[in-house]
Amino acid sequence: MIYLDNAATTYPKPSQVIEAVTDFMTRVGGNPARAGHMMSVEASRIVYDAREQIAELVGIRDPLRVVFTANCTAAINLALRGLLTAGDHVITTSVEHNSVMRALMCMVRDGIRLSVVQSSPEGFVEPEQIKSEIQSDTRMVVIAHASNVLGCLQQVSEIGQICREAKVLLLVDSAQTLGAIPLNMVDDHIDLLAFSGHKSLYGPQGTGGLVVGDHVDVSSIKPIICGGTGSRSESDQHPSFLPDALEPGTLNSPGAAGLGAGVRFVLSLGIQAIRQHGMKLTLRLLNGLSEIPGVTIYGPKVSNMRVPVVSLNIGDMDPSRVALELEERFEIMCRAGLHCAPAAHKTAGTFPRGSVRFGLSWFNTEQEIDTALQAVRELAK
Repeated sequence: MIYLDNAATTYPKPSQVIEAVTDFMTRVGGNPARAGHMMSVEASRIVYDAREQIAELVGIRDPLRVVFTANCTAAINLALRGLLTAGDHVITTSVEHNSVMRALMCMVRDGIRLSVVQSSPEGFVEPEQIKSEIQSDTRMVVIAHASNVLGCLQQVSEIGQICREAKVLLLVDSAQTLGAIPLNMVDDHIDLLAFSGHKSLYGPQGTGGLVVGDHVDVSSIKPIICGGTGSRSESDQHPSFLPDALEPGTLNSPGAAGLGAGVRFVLSLGIQAIRQHGMKLTLRLLNGLSEIPGVTIYGPKVSNMRVPVVSLNIGDMDPSRVALELEERFEIMCRAGLHCAPAAHKTAGTFPRGSVRFGLSWFNTEQEIDTALQAVRELAK
């Protein structure tokens, strides 16, 4: 079996991740910050270690600014609903995932104003396009670091500089990038970073988070859920300090243990090595697909301008039929359809048909890419 659906969730997971989850469930078992006994203390240590790993990866000093959530979608909603109010103006792009688009459309009904910058057919947005949309009441720019359909990498650092100068918050959806390419919140002027734990960080599903940058006033973030935190239990007022303010209730501690192990795995390999491997495989895939008659490739044509995500179609074949044939005849797992990102498909001209998507990871090989290319050749015939 060849697994090429890593843009949805990475598989396989490193053995360290599985061992960390198992160890927590079998040896630790305590509820972090909910008691003073050694099992609770050890659980707290493991969760804090995971925060430290994330903080190191994204280049921030304070691990307490790493807030764990159930997934990247929850982190995006936490940032939007925690900081925006009726009358605020928000800017986003035409290649966003529904995690952003649907959340923003819900907030439009609540009174925010939204501007959607049109991307190129390859998915790119020029920083000056963002700058031209900034108004006096613009509160936030929300942008995916890379499209989960087109794979295109946005110029986040340049956009971040524009936002910083205009005193506008920048929220980056890093679901497809954190762990796969270098990213530094300070250097890239990112105020809020939403991340997925189960993709290129190789953690368990049901993990993710929001990293709150130093330029964000913590007291300005409204909790969207309040409740027990294990701290300041004498008060009936919800705490206002991080991470407790944004982490009510019992955490997914086994998930945090696995996520911490996944980030350590990424750091041990080195982001540059992971990036080079991803570009090498992507280039091999792009070059091979471009030589097959009847195949249309979407997104950038070069690997250094994208993450290892490649969408394609074969002639007039329905993408779902292609994915089914790839699985049943060749044991290749991929994803077909609209990928929870209809806006990106409209930008690429593939709506409502969708496309077939190959998502690559560290564990994929050149031989697997060649096998996938041969399968596409046979289907194209």
